Amino acid sequence: MSQDSQHGKWTISSSDDDDEGLPPSGTATSKPHRPAVSSHSPRQSVSPPGPKLEPASAAVEVKPEPAKTPVSSLVIGSEARQSAAMNQLNPVKYETSPSLAGKRKKEASDGSGWALSDSDDDDGDVKGKSGSNVPKRALSPKTKKPKVENERPPSPHGRLYYIEEPEDFFESSVPCLNDTYRFYLNKVTGLDRKYNNGFNYCFDIAWMVKQYPSEFRDRPVLIVHGDKREAKARLIQQAQPFPHVRFCQAKLDIAFGTHHTKMMLLWYEEGFRVIILTSNLIRADWYQKTQGMWMSPLFPRLPKGSSVSEGESPTFFKRDLLEYLASYRAPELEEWIQRIKEHDLSETRVYLVGSTPGRYVGSDMERWGHLRLRRLLYEHTEPIPGEERWPVIGQFSSIGSMGLDKTKWLAGEFQRTLTTLGKSSLRSDPPVHLLYPSVEDVRTSLEGYPAGGSLPYSIQTAQKQLWLHSYFHRWKANTTGRSHAMPHIKTYMRTSPDFTQLAWFLVTSANLSKAAWGALEKNNTQVMVRSYELGVLFVPSAFDLKTFPVHRNPFPVSSSSSGFPVPFDLPPTCYSPKDQPWIWNIPYNQAPDTHGNIWVPS
Repeated sequence: MSQDSQHGKWTISSSDDDDEGLPPSGTATSKPHRPAVSSHSPRQSVSPPGPKLEPASAAVEVKPEPAKTPVSSLVIGSEARQSAAMNQLNPVKYETSPSLAGKRKKEASDGSGWALSDSDDDDGDVKGKSGSNVPKRALSPKTKKPKVENERPPSPHGRLYYIEEPEDFFESSVPCLNDTYRFYLNKVTGLDRKYNNGFNYCFDIAWMVKQYPSEFRDRPVLIVHGDKREAKARLIQQAQPFPHVRFCQAKLDIAFGTHHTKMMLLWYEEGFRVIILTSNLIRADWYQKTQGMWMSPLFPRLPKGSSVSEGESPTFFKRDLLEYLASYRAPELEEWIQRIKEHDLSETRVYLVGSTPGRYVGSDMERWGHLRLRRLLYEHTEPIPGEERWPVIGQFSSIGSMGLDKTKWLAGEFQRTLTTLGKSSLRSDPPVHLLYPSVEDVRTSLEGYPAGGSLPYSIQTAQKQLWLHSYFHRWKANTTGRSHAMPHIKTYMRTSPDFTQLAWFLVTSANLSKAAWGALEKNNTQVMVRSYELGVLFVPSAFDLKTFPVHRNPFPVSSSSSGFPVPFDLPPTCYSPKDQPWIWNIPYNQAPDTHGNIWVPS
């Protein structure tokens, strides 16, 4: 089938069904392989990375104050896609034009492989129906080279770029202790150094252990993950050299749900800290992609004999964090739940917005997903004069199936949530801007076409919702120096018409999908959520403000500014008629990327 649109002509085979055709909860379903591919072309080609390994086998020591090293850690991370096994065992390698970047190979990434970073890519496209256009993996004809220890992803500046990096480039640095919002972006290799101060780092198990001082490398670590079968076995095998690392498996009771939350709880002798982030905690996610995180204050221990209700914040963060952890129904987390009860979280000024799998009715409908966000906006924001002109912005790295037209979910229940401002009865229909990288954004990125392996919008989904593409805007982030660092961060916000003020801001693991945010069922009397997700919501009232001023120049980092550091440029840049949204499983062979490669699925 060929499909013409303002964003190009696509050739596709039979497509998968919409979400409505998925098996009911409890149906035993295995996820099919979605292998990597390689190309055969006169030009140097790059093999699109297959589904991204999403291990919770990645942990990190965050050292905001150098003197404080975690006594133990709880890491909650994304599930490893079963289909990443082939990439893990046999990563594709390739070389580029010497004139651009010198000789280069695709990194094995310490066993993680190249992969697709968002496990909720398509609700309805994971069935692997016979005849669908799923690429097949082919080995590179070149002889594989042995992995180089500490091999780093390439830079368009060439390998000499790395020579000037300090040895502690990947170690955490100390953010301003009186930072207002505690919202940070990751470092990005290949940028001017002024855009790379004040950040933390997170990596896999082996990397984490190396970050601890030698005397602390045996401290307990508990990792919550969603892996099953072969992926679970690989995860356990990876941790064999580290007997202090234990695992807790998240229950996924609804078909095609994923464990997509990215959170760390770090316990120090002085207290504990919460980190909620967007990175998959694998090495490749942290070099040349845009990621974000919220880091809590260090929460002190309550005096002995304090009641459970003490140490609560005005945002009820303690209650909501305990409720989220309890939703795992895992005995392994009881120790951490008890620890949290014994600490003072009263300094927290953000609201927790989580998703957990299930079908919810009555008052429980507002506990999770986008209805949770709607409730928080209803209770903790205020109506704004002329709010119908205040745009909604959604920015994400993966897109699920949303139906044949916008009324099925996006412009219906989800937009109603995003446009809620206080107890206003006004049902405004403001502009909606969706930020998702175009083909040109990916082609000219620091990574080139391989960056598209972390932007899993498939042709099978895209061809069913061409209406969505009229919402799309380019990824441009000159203000943070990250226009060429493709986003894996996910953010949602409401801005003033002149884009100088924010009514609220959310950073989360949740992409644009019903699996992540939930969808109403049974005549709006029930909501069904497939996946685990987690984010934090910033509302001005929690900071004694009416709106957040947008920080126009967030670098260098300053503790004195009250402006909010939006990670991309405002106003957003609309797609031109020539722009196409990045589709990861169709070829791009008309123009080489920044490393001289093309992208040709087999």
